[in-house]
Amino acid sequence: MSSSLTSSSSSDPITAPDALTSMFDVACGVEFVIGTGQLTVREYLRLGRHSIVRLEQPAGGDLDVRVHGVSIAYGEVAVIDDNAALRVTRISMPSGVGWE
Repeated sequence: MSSSLTSSSSSDPITAPDALTSMFDVACGVEFVIGTGQLTVREYLRLGRHSIVRLEQPAGGDLDVRVHGVSIAYGEVAVIDDNAALRVTRISMPSGVGWE
């Protein structure tokens, strides 16, 4: 899967304060969370190929996009040229950012 960023949105990106421009190329780990759930150790040890783990999120719900564990956006799975991708449906600014 390609890691390049593509966008089909016509909206302008958020303008960051000049103090952040030196950080624009810093790589951050991004997680795309399909869902969460709980397992006991006993259930975990019984997992095998073709096991099914029930998630708390409803089917068809948005995926949570997290950077260093902080939710920053939500989106839905999209397919582009036989690759999985994410279509961002909502951006959520972490509290205390102050970019209004």
